[in-house]
Amino acid sequence: MEQLNYQETAQFIREDLRLKTFPLAVKFLKDKADLPEKTRRPSAVLDKRITICQGVTMARNYGWTVGLSKEDLICVPAMIAFGFSGATRPVDTLGNLFCELAFSQSEDGGIKEAQAMIRLENDEYQAIALAPLQKGLFDPDTVAIFGNPAQMMRLIQSFVFMETVRISGNFGGKVECTEYLIAPFKTGRPRIAIPGMGDRIFSMTQDDEMVFSIPGQLLGGLVEGIKAAGKKIGARYPVTPYQNFEPEFPKPYKDLAEELGLFK
Repeated sequence: MEQLNYQETAQFIREDLRLKTFPLAVKFLKDKADLPEKTRRPSAVLDKRITICQGVTMARNYGWTVGLSKEDLICVPAMIAFGFSGATRPVDTLGNLFCELAFSQSEDGGIKEAQAMIRLENDEYQAIALAPLQKGLFDPDTVAIFGNPAQMMRLIQSFVFMETVRISGNFGGKVECTEYLIAPFKTGRPRIAIPGMGDRIFSMTQDDEMVFSIPGQLLGGLVEGIKAAGKKIGARYPVTPYQNFEPEFPKPYKDLAEELGLFK
């Protein structure tokens, strides 16, 4: 398979969809020593622990290369889901937390939800690298693209055009970083994610933002889909409004027009 030029690919996606933030490249690393040169580790450069979604915002808004490991993180549910907690029964631990926070009616219900989450095993990976795709620092395991629902529509159309299968989602409204970072990598399929509360509280994800995430190896096909999907009818973003119609106005407008003899 031909190696993608990530700078050109990212620039094309951002310009074609008029994205506000950088498409995000994500890499899961077995050894944190493999983080790219000049990576910013929050524990070192900020002297703070942060959430994973904050790291995502730093990368997609600031253009930083961010490295996250256990020492950099403070969000307990995400640390459990990403295998950084050492919890001996991570699914039960997450499920019980959901119940305690009143996000589930019972511990059994919380555990059932946690079982449906795509997560990493304890110590499966030591670190996560997050960077704008255009930097081309590594072959991404996942590419995450934030945008509004209409931009998501174009990405969905583009993927379905190339792969001829529809896209699924797995929504829980919390710990959604697992959906847009881990799930495409582990399943090999794209995901649509609705950012959760943590994304909105801590990383300032906006009310109108959603996430389209895709395994890195499918990125080239997505680009070809963007170029081709719906082009026979001019499909693009922003969606072109239909204007070939004559508006209808209330009766007072019509009466005045008749009085003035405007439309004879």
